[in-house]
Amino acid sequence: MSARATAAQAAAPGAGAPRGAASPGTVPNAETTGRRVEEVLDHLAGRDREAGAAAEELVRVLMDFYGAGLARIMHLVGSGTEDGGPRSALLRDELVTSLLVLHDLHPEDTAARIGRALDSVRRQHPAEVAEFDAESGALRLRAGDGGGCGCPSTNQQARQAVEAAVSCFAPEVTSVRWEAAGDRSEPALLQISRRPPTAATAP
Repeated sequence: MSARATAAQAAAPGAGAPRGAASPGTVPNAETTGRRVEEVLDHLAGRDREAGAAAEELVRVLMDFYGAGLARIMHLVGSGTEDGGPRSALLRDELVTSLLVLHDLHPEDTAARIGRALDSVRRQHPAEVAEFDAESGALRLRAGDGGGCGCPSTNQQARQAVEAAVSCFAPEVTSVRWEAAGDRSEPALLQISRRPPTAATAP
């Protein structure tokens, strides 16, 4: 279905919230929103055909994204979920999380969502947080022992998978830096040994 057809469907009588339920200026209404989208698309198409086509493509991409998110929500809510029920399942899902974060609706803070991101890939690519600076958004990660071959290409793919998960669950993370293997900033171990024997005193 094209972006215009979808907008026209939303503008059809009876679509969206019941009439009079709330002011359109307070709560988005499917009918008024659909008509406004049509107006904007017509305006752009009248001024620049190429810009109008790009705008229609933008609307289509966004509606596909939100449609996939809504479908995912309905699937998770309707399916039998364990480990905390539907709410927990929704917060573990990357697509649902991205929508909640996009609109500042996610109930968890950044640190908790970073933890969820690492949990989502931990079986294949274990990693743990070494440090997170909430003000700058800088994240420092430490690779776990995944039992891999240690090849540079494999390590790079693992890091990319972890960073992609972090980007989805916590897009406010501005940078990711990895610690070198074995760099855990642990206190130095103080070596204590017996005092060397003193030289024999002259008779």
